[in-house]
Amino acid sequence: MPDRAPPLVLYVEDDRIHLILMEEVFRRLPGWELRCAETGAEALAALAQSRPSLVLVDMNLPDMTGLDLIAQARADGGLDEALRDSRWVALSADDPSGVVRAAREAGFHDYWLKPIDVPRLQTALHQLMG
Repeated sequence: MPDRAPPLVLYVEDDRIHLILMEEVFRRLPGWELRCAETGAEALAALAQSRPSLVLVDMNLPDMTGLDLIAQARADGGLDEALRDSRWVALSADDPSGVVRAAREAGFHDYWLKPIDVPRLQTALHQLMG
């Protein structure tokens, strides 16, 4: 029986402190692989190469918004599969009033406020594992 690849999480974030925090969280979570992208363009390239189980997206990236990123992924027929097979979570430090609905309508499964709630992240990962 072939070995199954570890579940993959793509974290799209331009803030170095948040990236370091997430890398530390995943160092302590065996059986998961974390890949990071700092721009929407990097995220689209990463999605073209892999199908993550979970995509965590900062809503305010340097080159586009999280809404732009998910829209561009949907517009690319090949990347649309990533939307069907992955759970997408919008992340923001901004007040979510009005934005949560737009994020859900765009295809995000959830909207989390920063800083990241590590226990909530761990719960979400366990749910993904089934």
